[in-house]
Amino acid sequence: MSKKDYLKEYHKKRDFKITAEPFGGSKKKGKKNIFVIQKHDASSLHYDFRIEVDGVLKSWAVPKGPSTNPKERKLAMPTEDHPLDYANFEGIIPENQYGGGTVMVWDAGTYENINKDENGNEIPVVKSLKKGEVKISLNGKKIKGGYALIKTSKGKDARWMLIKMKDNYADARRNPVSTQKKSVLTGRTMREIGRNTQPRSPVLR
Repeated sequence: MSKKDYLKEYHKKRDFKITAEPFGGSKKKGKKNIFVIQKHDASSLHYDFRIEVDGVLKSWAVPKGPSTNPKERKLAMPTEDHPLDYANFEGIIPENQYGGGTVMVWDAGTYENINKDENGNEIPVVKSLKKGEVKISLNGKKIKGGYALIKTSKGKDARWMLIKMKDNYADARRNPVSTQKKSVLTGRTMREIGRNTQPRSPVLR
């Protein structure tokens, strides 16, 4: 399947004459795969968890955001694939558009595939997605270490769980969702982004 086919649903849901969201088409920068977590205040507040796979951003909506506590299982609902450009999208989606509301780049960085078979060989992320068990290590500004995405049901609208793996970055006492409230891209709060307040100084990733 081509990248164009992957993004068919994404394009169908949006009018790019109205929304400032990227259409897609930018070439990949850097060799490492990227991830982004976007705080999205639409019909309900949630966090969009996206990882680069095969030239697009595979995406899940996580209602309560990621956790650093391995005992917490966070519901993750799969959504349509997004273009790589979307990792840098921060702003306001018009109310008459799909997902209308304020979007913040809450965290971003690169990730490594850590899913291995019984012989210690790396299992490609594409294959892991089909199997329903993805294991990756995130290197973000707010979130780091191993995370597992586990599919818990079947069908197009199957539910997944986002779970922190036990490692040096696991911390049951820390709650980055409630304590880390500014964009890693611009340093703005959700209120400032919603008011279209310009950043005091850009935050370099």
